[in-house]
Amino acid sequence: MNRFLANDLLKLKRRDFLKAATIATAAMGLPSSMISKVEAALKDPARPPVVWLHLVECTGCTEALLRTSHPDVASLILDLISLEYHETLMAAAGHQAEENLERALEKYSGKLICVVEGGVSLKDKGIYCKISGHTTLELLKKVAKHSSMVIAYGTCASFGGVAAASPNPTGVVGVSDVVKDKPLINVPGCPPNGYNLLATIAYILTFNKLPEVDYLKRPKFAYGRKIHDHCERRPHFDEGRFVEQFGDEGHKKGYCLYKVGCKGPVTYANCPVIRFCDAGVWPVSAGHGCIGCTEPDCWDTMIPFYEHVPGTEVPSGMGIVGQAERIGKFALGAAAAGIAVHAAAGVVKKVVTKEKEEE
Repeated sequence: MNRFLANDLLKLKRRDFLKAATIATAAMGLPSSMISKVEAALKDPARPPVVWLHLVECTGCTEALLRTSHPDVASLILDLISLEYHETLMAAAGHQAEENLERALEKYSGKLICVVEGGVSLKDKGIYCKISGHTTLELLKKVAKHSSMVIAYGTCASFGGVAAASPNPTGVVGVSDVVKDKPLINVPGCPPNGYNLLATIAYILTFNKLPEVDYLKRPKFAYGRKIHDHCERRPHFDEGRFVEQFGDEGHKKGYCLYKVGCKGPVTYANCPVIRFCDAGVWPVSAGHGCIGCTEPDCWDTMIPFYEHVPGTEVPSGMGIVGQAERIGKFALGAAAAGIAVHAAAGVVKKVVTKEKEEE
């Protein structure tokens, strides 16, 4: 009985692991032929050691990660990476937790992947946020020194986030403003999609290099196209069908949310494609517009959140359907004109023929 149960558990684990590799491969935009290579990289027994720092943030990024299921957090920690330090998830606390950190920095110096959740407070030497008596600035510099690369996970770590919004009283900045001498990847979002972190780590393990990034150091496979390009409400935008206010008939019918503030046309992310937490939904599909959370300074530049982006025009409604109707009307007019010409030609021909017969 136990032997059969063990076999079933192994099959289930194998299935989940393959699904994780498949999701990571799809998130990276790689063909299905690469799944086996990604899987092999993820199964490598030499799991990368990770130190995860919590700086100026709300822990929402970790909360979102806890809700992924392929892989779930247990698989991520136990099978894919070696999580050496994470204040929220680790069993240790206090002095024991700090001893774990020191041990990891010594044991894996130069090999660590440093994942940072949260921004860095700089004002007054960073006294506004401390962990174990150390400012976030001191802690980040210390861990980054022993790391091979840094992944800024979430908008706070990437660009400063809500804590850096004007007037930014504690002088919060993104990780890239502090770490200048290490390879760095930004995975923004408030919260970010856990699968984008998985795909980033999978890419590094598979190809032994960082993924291609944009000018904001975001991996292009996740942040290379606008949300607007993949949104399921895009046809309504093209046809000029908009929600005028929340709860109206257009809202009930799933019309475009642009007029009530959706920032999809100016935001780069893969939310409509990969969605969230295996629930198959994302904010726009649930009826709320995108707030542009993967972009720098979104808390300042994307407000008011419920008004459309200044400087962009609402389409006139001449989209695919409108154009088809216009072309159809033109075609009908052309056809009618053709019929008229053909009929006129027929009449002329009959007259000419009759005249010849009379002669």
